[in-house]
Amino acid sequence: MPSPQHPDPPYRTIAAEIRTRIETGDLRPGDRLPSIRQIAHRWGVAIATATKVTAVLRQEGLVEPKVGAGTVVATRRTVTSRQASPDRMSHQEHLIRRAIRIADTEGLDAVSMRRLAADLGVGPMSLYRHITDKSELLVQMADTAFGELGLPEPEPGEWRANLELIARLHWKLCRRHLWLPRAVSFTRPLLVPTMMAHTEWVLRALDGLGLPVKTCYHEALTLHALVLTSALAVADEAEAEQNTGMTLDRWNAGQQPRAREILRSGRFPLLAAVTQDTAPDLDGLFDYGLARHLDGFAALFTDRPS
Repeated sequence: MPSPQHPDPPYRTIAAEIRTRIETGDLRPGDRLPSIRQIAHRWGVAIATATKVTAVLRQEGLVEPKVGAGTVVATRRTVTSRQASPDRMSHQEHLIRRAIRIADTEGLDAVSMRRLAADLGVGPMSLYRHITDKSELLVQMADTAFGELGLPEPEPGEWRANLELIARLHWKLCRRHLWLPRAVSFTRPLLVPTMMAHTEWVLRALDGLGLPVKTCYHEALTLHALVLTSALAVADEAEAEQNTGMTLDRWNAGQQPRAREILRSGRFPLLAAVTQDTAPDLDGLFDYGLARHLDGFAALFTDRPS
């Protein structure tokens, strides 16, 4: 138990309060948890802190993501399965899950073979029987993360709906694991089977449209890049809030006097016409970018000669 001189960090205190509500039945299986922003507002903490709250509860098997509903209380069967899983999974799977837990709560930079060994209570050298080095660890972490997504069969003839579906699934995955966009490279890609399966899924979704295979492959990469670029902004903001303790809304409010001074100079009349009193909506920007990208891809069909 922590001493008064070393109290639990805020995210653990909040997680304990929500955990109690789940254990007492105040929150029942399937009930929706407060969103990240609602947690931040209610307890007066940064978004990064609120993100850690849900990460802790998810790692304990108490909650789970549900498409269309956000984070919900897990069913009793799911909780039992997740609590017992470390005993049933292999040592390698167990350490990969622990590495993901560290990355989810503290960021990718906190993940190292030495830190992982300390977290597991073993000697660092014992890990090398299961994982060669940190590069392989990142591959296994990404493979496990992408494996969390179950992909349905592409809907025949519905290329736009298919592309939007997988983009939004990846968006939610990257918001769940903020470290994931930093683990993925386009110039030196990780050979991650589950991620490669998602690329294959996009190619299948575009198959039969009469487009060159190379064009379909470029579309798969571009769509993935759109998600990762947007997700990096979310990850950067979460890190900034964690490092400064200042939410984006508070930071934006602090910039207003200087912004108004610059905009009133008359040098930027069009920018001055834009409302500057609210922080950027990163989810809204992603929605806009995805919609305009798909509009552009559709032009490949409308511009082709009949």
